[in-house]
Amino acid sequence: MIDLQNKAPKLLVIGDFIIDQYLWGSCERISPEAPVQIVNVDNENTLLGGAGNVVNNLKALGAKVDVISVVGDCKNSEALKGLLDDIGVDTQYLVTQKNRITSKKSRIIASQQQVVRYDLESTEEIDTKSQNHILDIFKKIVKNYDGILLSDYGKGVLTNKLIKSLINTSSKYNKKVLVDPKGLDYTKYKGAYLLTPNIKEASEATKINIKDNESLTKAIIQIKTECELDVSIITLSEQGIAIYDNNLRTHPTVTREVFDVTGAGDTILAALGFALACEYEIDDAVEFSNLAAGVVVGKIGSSTATLNEIIEYESSLNKSSSDEHIKTLNEITVLSKELKARGKKIVFTNGCFDLLHAGHVRYLETAKSFGDVLIVGLNSDQSVSTLKGNNRPINTELDRAYILAALEVVDYVVIFDEDTPYNLIKAIKPKTLVKGGDYKDKKVAGQDIVDELKLVQFVDDKSTSQIIQKIQQ
Repeated sequence: MIDLQNKAPKLLVIGDFIIDQYLWGSCERISPEAPVQIVNVDNENTLLGGAGNVVNNLKALGAKVDVISVVGDCKNSEALKGLLDDIGVDTQYLVTQKNRITSKKSRIIASQQQVVRYDLESTEEIDTKSQNHILDIFKKIVKNYDGILLSDYGKGVLTNKLIKSLINTSSKYNKKVLVDPKGLDYTKYKGAYLLTPNIKEASEATKINIKDNESLTKAIIQIKTECELDVSIITLSEQGIAIYDNNLRTHPTVTREVFDVTGAGDTILAALGFALACEYEIDDAVEFSNLAAGVVVGKIGSSTATLNEIIEYESSLNKSSSDEHIKTLNEITVLSKELKARGKKIVFTNGCFDLLHAGHVRYLETAKSFGDVLIVGLNSDQSVSTLKGNNRPINTELDRAYILAALEVVDYVVIFDEDTPYNLIKAIKPKTLVKGGDYKDKKVAGQDIVDELKLVQFVDDKSTSQIIQKIQQ
């Protein structure tokens, strides 16, 4: 995968922001008042939807995000601002229009089955005053961003006139505009960098029944030509993503198991915007967005994909390189918090692992069996020399780290300089610490931090020292 870690592009999202409310409960009887179910609600959660889900995805990837939209003078608007504040997104560019209602979609779910959905919203186009206000804001700040994303949910914010003005202004500053389109007339997005319609939307907009490569080619070229796009894209669900600039090519999907496609389009728009803002080529950006979508559809409900989840997912598909599993202290600290938030049990062990042998591998396999994720602390060259003498290590720390990271059983490797990994363990806070059986009745560094200590017996007649001695003989 292209290296997008430690990248933080600044992106601007403009569009229809929606509140998604879920009321969860159970149903055991029918109402005496009417032939409808009575749902006893025992849990409720509220999420950002629409353009807000694009923002959620960008924040999960590590982008800096600002938003522009129109909200009403209503309780829904205050709730929306609260949700944006919760994820660290400034709401200063939200324009308030009187007598308008910010979209809120409420779903009542009983025993995992949606019973009913009711919407409270305004869907008419925003007035001219609001459009002008948005454009005035945009002209002042557009130069500050690495990319512009338009998330059109057909709720009236992105009027034809406003879209045209936003794209024309962006072109003056050489800013790419990516659009998740709505409706049948895509010419309103003329001049954008790319659109992200799915195969059904593209078929309806072009009036071409996309059923084979010939019809796909015809439709994707038509969209590119009519909308004067730099790149034309059509998402093909389980078949991947088709791209056309000078020629047609399809990046196949990398989804293993689909639980819910909700929000996958938002994820693709966000991932494409993120990668392109980091100045990566379109094919690399599409490959990255495919991976991100693969993570999201494996979850239930509108979801996001972090860079670490994408790397982990790519690794599970045997497409990642070993060096992607070698982390710095800061990276592993953030990653550990994320893993624990996802309910993963982290196992930690450490060592020099100078000349890797079968004893090492069996030891690591046993360590991994105690949890879900195995993190290996690797003594640096300086640390090994202090512990083993000036003639060690045989292999450099980077060589040793790379070989360890290539093992299927090892999830992450972190190099440390100290004689003990105490500070590293303190940063990771694993559930389980694993050491060799020779530490029985001895004090183990980091034992006071973890939930449990496991001692694993070494394999007889398997050691680095013996291998070195044999080579010398």
